Amino acid sequence: MAEHLVKSYEGELEALSTHVAQMGGVVEAALQGAIDAVARRDSALADRMIETDRRIDDLERQIEGEAVKVLALRQPVGVDLRLTVSALRIANELERIGDLAKNLAKRALVLNREQPLRLTQGLIRMGRECLGQLKAVLDAYAARDVAAAEAVWRRDEEIDELYNSLFRELLTYMMEDPRTISLATHLLFVAKNLERVGDHATNIAEQVTYLVSGTYLGEDRPKGDATSSTAVPYESAP
Repeated sequence: MAEHLVKSYEGELEALSTHVAQMGGVVEAALQGAIDAVARRDSALADRMIETDRRIDDLERQIEGEAVKVLALRQPVGVDLRLTVSALRIANELERIGDLAKNLAKRALVLNREQPLRLTQGLIRMGRECLGQLKAVLDAYAARDVAAAEAVWRRDEEIDELYNSLFRELLTYMMEDPRTISLATHLLFVAKNLERVGDHATNIAEQVTYLVSGTYLGEDRPKGDATSSTAVPYESAP
């Protein structure tokens, strides 16, 4: 009986990790699809990515239910407790990324009705970087690799720098040609959504470190988003 209980408990913990990895794969595919929908101006793909969000939400609820059951019935300690808590937190971060992917797909539907701007290519580059960060941190989780997780954590500033550059370019477009304000505003929202994807990938990296070592990264997170202090020049009316 004792051996059966131990195997059952181990199976529950393994299922948690498996389902987090499965959810990560679905979220990664949703983000990839949303970025491709913008890059290829593919509205049908955007619609499919919007629908994918339901599956992501279902997976989060499944992981939450399994984790609560483990906490209530098994009362885990040590690494088992960290694994259970990390599964809950990572699933929440993945659900947020899924929401951002859905928002990107919705923006794609709007952008596809407008004339393309050259700056869309800068957004695609930023999207690829975010996708790479997400894939890397999911691999770090699967391998329980603290060094790989920390590398993701430190690279978040690169995404912020891309966001700052796009933010300034889009402001310049809007100031030079007010007719671009509507389209550029949508592109700003796309850029901000991508920047937030990077933040959530960084949060997952912190959880991987906590899961493996029992401690969090002690340094302040590197942040390079300077848009909150960017001044917008304007000319007063004569």
